[in-house]
Amino acid sequence: MSIPAIELMTALRSGASTSPRLTWYGPDAERVELSGRVLDNWVAKTSNLLQDELDAEPGTRLRLDLPAHWKSVVLALAAWQLGMEVVFDAADADLLATAEPGPGAAAGAFDAVIAVALPALAMRWQGGLPSGVVDYAAEVRSHGDVFMPHVEPEAGRRAVRAAGGAVHTHGDLLDGFAAAHEDGLRLLVKAGDGLAAALAESLGAWKSDGSVVLVHPDVAVTERLLSDERVHGH
Repeated sequence: MSIPAIELMTALRSGASTSPRLTWYGPDAERVELSGRVLDNWVAKTSNLLQDELDAEPGTRLRLDLPAHWKSVVLALAAWQLGMEVVFDAADADLLATAEPGPGAAAGAFDAVIAVALPALAMRWQGGLPSGVVDYAAEVRSHGDVFMPHVEPEAGRRAVRAAGGAVHTHGDLLDGFAAAHEDGLRLLVKAGDGLAAALAESLGAWKSDGSVVLVHPDVAVTERLLSDERVHGH
């Protein structure tokens, strides 16, 4: 049985697949634009990394110790496509994805730690990493563009816990956790509101065949930006 996250990725890669679906504005004049097809490629590669290198499967918990960012959105989508549970803050988890993989991150609380370099053009982590920590930027590109789960994900498993504490299953991800948006919206999402909020807003936009402009807190949301990106969700 397919789960909503898989159906969503199928829709993103097969609909208007060359249209922008996720546009990121970051510090230092970063602008990253992912079409439906490219977003699906990143998510597939990441799902394959999680499944093949880290033995992730339905029910495995991934803690995203990351800000709202295009790479953290990709990681969440990849985890959901696998049937995993995404958690935030200090929640117990099997795997950790973090932008700050200090010695404490690898102290044995997790089966594996993934270091996520946030700069747009980073091909690998700058500097040394603790032993056993996976370098996301260096590893993800070598994985396949098509994802096939080894274990069929189940709609009844937990997918995410929302800010208010409500738990959503995979079957409920797009109807319970995702925000409701009108069809075809080009939606401004402020990264400063946090990753859980950014994911809920983004899922809602994509569910309604829309697209997302995700903006780092240090980037001014000017009328020029809104006009250039044809944002009409602000």
